Amino acid sequence: MPKLVSDIPKKRRPVHGVLLLDKPLGWSSNQALQKCKWLLRAEKAGHTGTLDPLATGVLPLCFGAATKFGQLQLDADKTYEAVLQLGVKTRTGDREGEVIETRPVPALDDAALAAVQARFTGPIRQVPPMHSALKKDGKALYEYARAGETVEREPRDVVIHALRIARIPGSADTLALTAHVSKGTYIRTLGEDIAEALGCGGHLIALRRIDTGGIPVADCVTVEQLEALPEDERLRRLRPVDALLGSHVRVTLDADNAGRFLSGLRRRGEWPDATQVAVYADQPASLLGTAHVTRGELIPGRLLSPIEIQQILQASP
Repeated sequence: MPKLVSDIPKKRRPVHGVLLLDKPLGWSSNQALQKCKWLLRAEKAGHTGTLDPLATGVLPLCFGAATKFGQLQLDADKTYEAVLQLGVKTRTGDREGEVIETRPVPALDDAALAAVQARFTGPIRQVPPMHSALKKDGKALYEYARAGETVEREPRDVVIHALRIARIPGSADTLALTAHVSKGTYIRTLGEDIAEALGCGGHLIALRRIDTGGIPVADCVTVEQLEALPEDERLRRLRPVDALLGSHVRVTLDADNAGRFLSGLRRRGEWPDATQVAVYADQPASLLGTAHVTRGELIPGRLLSPIEIQQILQASP
């Protein structure tokens, strides 16, 4: 178990921005969040969707005002790399679960792999795994699973935008998967379904998220790298509060309209017709929040508070 905190208490402070973290193996998303929150001495923080302890890779962490936009990453497409062990099924679909079945692995030629790859590319339906945080009757599925219960789960529609299945050199019973998927896709389930389609069953032995919403793992920092930096340098690794709003249409308001917008008032004008708008003030240049446009009206969504805006401006170099 990783050591998450020091014996020396740290005073919290307002911190605003997005940290692109490469989550370490064996840590829960919340453990990684709490560690980075402590390293930055941040008052408020949240992650943008969980990664299993087995998984590593891109985990954007939001601090302060940026937590208002974390939902955008929950809805984003993601890309994963995984290693699938064939012939062995586990209760959890990964290497952490007990083995429940073993079967011989058939000889797999290129045609068989290509056929399964095509079968699982595009819109598919998945039954969520019992070992997941999805809730039924107000209770997480993994809680039922830990109690030895299996409950009915409705299949979910997801999209596998692109899938690559490849042999791993020197191994007859493992495959490498690369999958670009829509939100809500369970990669463990995808691996299990692929292994079943190949006639032998299987489970994931490695999983890495290499991209989420256009954020590649190459842009991320590890916990070790962050911890090794002086405190001021850690803050410089934060991306701006609007780092997750790159796909939004940008609208800039003058001081008069900015004040009214921050009060929650709709503004009528020649706005671009868009469902995702990032709204800024021109003087001083600052993010105000998000909005959408309907019938010529700019309708406020998630808004920063005046205090948050002031703190961000004061922290700017």
